[in-house]
Amino acid sequence: MIMQKIPLLHDMQSLTQEIKRWGHELGFQQVGISGVDLGQHGQHLQNWLAKGYHADLDYMASHGAKRWQPDLLEPYTQRIISVRMDYLVDKPAPRTISSHPQQGVIARYALGRDYHKVLRKRLQKLAERIETHIQDLEYRAFVDSAPVLERAIAEQAGLGWIGKNTMLINRQAGSFFFLGELFTNLPLIIDQPSSAHCGSCSACLDICPTQAIVAPYQLDARLCIAYLTIEYTGVIPEHLRSLIGNRVFGCDDCQLICPWNRYANLSQEVDFQVRHQLDRVSLLTLWSWTEAEFLQRTEGSPLRRIGYQAFMRNIAIGLGNAPPSKTIIEALQQKQPMVTEMVQEHIIWAIKQQEKTF
Repeated sequence: MIMQKIPLLHDMQSLTQEIKRWGHELGFQQVGISGVDLGQHGQHLQNWLAKGYHADLDYMASHGAKRWQPDLLEPYTQRIISVRMDYLVDKPAPRTISSHPQQGVIARYALGRDYHKVLRKRLQKLAERIETHIQDLEYRAFVDSAPVLERAIAEQAGLGWIGKNTMLINRQAGSFFFLGELFTNLPLIIDQPSSAHCGSCSACLDICPTQAIVAPYQLDARLCIAYLTIEYTGVIPEHLRSLIGNRVFGCDDCQLICPWNRYANLSQEVDFQVRHQLDRVSLLTLWSWTEAEFLQRTEGSPLRRIGYQAFMRNIAIGLGNAPPSKTIIEALQQKQPMVTEMVQEHIIWAIKQQEKTF
């Protein structure tokens, strides 16, 4: 039996407020509305690409204007519902970069379950709720997928401003949150774009281990530890390995040092809770994982995406940078025949680094 839909709400102001309320009920910390005009963000992207700062992320150069003109990607689009969801489960000390060289540092967003599915399901539920009120609703949900400038859209929707570290920053919540979008054909009421509040602060530029933030608001992915340890699957340049330290999946330094993250909020989402004690696991423990163990322990996790060999590569670098230990050297030597030539190259480097200190 087909259920009759609730009559169309003609008052877009009321519908806009209802959508925001429904979003909060579904677990989003903030919901904003933007139009399809992303201002100068399209030109900024083109300038970034022209400088080669996207490294081998060729997908960033594809799809052309669809990235900065959402109505080219989905022609029906009139408004974009932009949402954010906090993911911190343990608030770090403000402006502090912890140092535990025997541990493997994993970016905080990747300590729990994969956020893509969590946000996409909530966005779908939000769309379905809107659909009970609106006849002929057209929509498409995005979570870090397709050619979408998420941070630009979120900035236009009033969720925050893009800071000097290129992260979206919110005055009441810092930057430790995920973003998602719902493209719609609804003429909803647009929010005011956020204004920037970085001022003269340069903490993120100064703290970056590899100086990947080459200028305010400009990130060179070729130097970024997040890119090198997650997106890049090849041989990491030798001159960058010691700078990577013990970061085995991503890097949070430019967020941790940001003054606005003293206001970061803790998440109550069960899916974002730390799995397998990944916030305090030793490098040697990670190194001991077989490929089967890696697959089992990263099921449903963002860690799974880089694959076992790249994960071992990253841990080998961490072990090379760890305090001197014969146990580490033996562990490196033992695994060397079991991995690819690419990983072996990093093992050889790590052993030499360890041997230098004896």
